[in-house]
Amino acid sequence: MAVYVIGDVQGCYDPLQKLLEKIQFDPADDYVWFVGDLVNRGPHSLKTLRFIKGLGDRALTVLGNHDLHLLAVYYAGFDSKLYDTLDDVLSAPDCDVLCHWLRHRPLFYHDSSLDLAVVHAGMYPFWDLQQAKGYAREVEAVLQSENHVEFFKHMYGNAPGCWSETLQGWERLRFITNCFTRMRLCNMQGELDLTHKGPPPKQADFQPWFSIPDRLDTQIIFGHWAALECQAPRDGVFAIDSGCVWGNALTAIRLDDMTRISIPCVV
Repeated sequence: MAVYVIGDVQGCYDPLQKLLEKIQFDPADDYVWFVGDLVNRGPHSLKTLRFIKGLGDRALTVLGNHDLHLLAVYYAGFDSKLYDTLDDVLSAPDCDVLCHWLRHRPLFYHDSSLDLAVVHAGMYPFWDLQQAKGYAREVEAVLQSENHVEFFKHMYGNAPGCWSETLQGWERLRFITNCFTRMRLCNMQGELDLTHKGPPPKQADFQPWFSIPDRLDTQIIFGHWAALECQAPRDGVFAIDSGCVWGNALTAIRLDDMTRISIPCVV
């Protein structure tokens, strides 16, 4: 038995199949975990969702920002963005089944036997493990409730920019969601910069979340930040978004020895 973690697929179904073939994934014996962003920007979001859902308990995925965007378009009626490629999902006869399944995925997953966490964007460096689990469950409870449409109506936005235990309501849930699905940079005061999209700045007040001193030392595998080129220069932190949707590569990590396996992507 082997367990693999795979980076942002974003609708790149054919490269995913080639990567699974390369690692000799056996759904009868192996497990595959995904760091979110199963859909969007790539050409085959529908096939990707159907395939991963069809793996049943052999697959685990956390939610990414593009997955949440699909849900916001479907449930709350938001317009698609210019470069979205979600029409195949939204027009599919099983769209409701797929979106119901997707919104019941976790934001954050921690395997206690490995002391390893899987998350899309990162883990807020001023939370401990129990806080991260608890805050993720707060959002998951609303996503999986009858109030999920209201959640999506209030999900977008960069404020509040800093955590406080006194945050309440939609602001609290928005900050938690942004940390797990959008965060890249943070400063020593705990403020997020949610506008940065390129490589880490060389000299700035804001730095990658995993560079904050005294960060939780749990091993973390995350995606979301293709500009890192899978380089997260901290022990126990593994960046795995290798930019498949941009024509670069799709990457898996085998957890028994933390070996990386990649295949080139042509989308």
